Amino acid sequence: MPRVFVQGSPVDSYPRPAPEAGRGVVRRVTEVGEEVLHRPCRDVTEFGPDLAALIDDMFLTMYVADGAGLAANQVGVDLRLFVYDCPDDDYVRHVGHIVNPVLDPLDPAGRRLLDEGEGCLSVPGAVMDVPRPDRAVVRGLDKDGTALVIEGTGYFARCLAHETDHVNGQVYLDRLSKRDRKEALRQVADRRDEVFARRAAKTKALTA
Repeated sequence: MPRVFVQGSPVDSYPRPAPEAGRGVVRRVTEVGEEVLHRPCRDVTEFGPDLAALIDDMFLTMYVADGAGLAANQVGVDLRLFVYDCPDDDYVRHVGHIVNPVLDPLDPAGRRLLDEGEGCLSVPGAVMDVPRPDRAVVRGLDKDGTALVIEGTGYFARCLAHETDHVNGQVYLDRLSKRDRKEALRQVADRRDEVFARRAAKTKALTA
């Protein structure tokens, strides 16, 4: 079994951080409550250097924030796009980006829900259990407009579903009960300063 998949295809190895980050600049991560996170994003219709530069910026920003995935609206850009560098439950690394992602519906009879801890870079410091299917298939395009299908299981499936939620205008708090949402926001209040201190230190380390 290959240990790394890039854009859904197996490769012998891939640098960590991904080379895209070396071309990027750090952008501010939006936070829950900001309008851009709570409305569906626009389809990407223009493919070219501006889109490629945005992807590079998103990779670097994701690494600075210690994330496994990052959607464009998490850097304030209203476009259907996300990047990821995420392991699955078998410790296989998955790296890439997907434009205009659509999550395949799963047959309820054949899916298994995993109720496990989930965080979000736009909900800094909070981790809550969220039920997600143990498998995900996302269809979309790459930065050049070529059709792309990304499949994931376990933790990587959770990442794909989480990021697709983002481009649809949902954050994971929307899947919680009122009580659990309140607890998540309490965690943010307690831990936000610590999270941002770590991000500032990581920014210096990765951009020095």
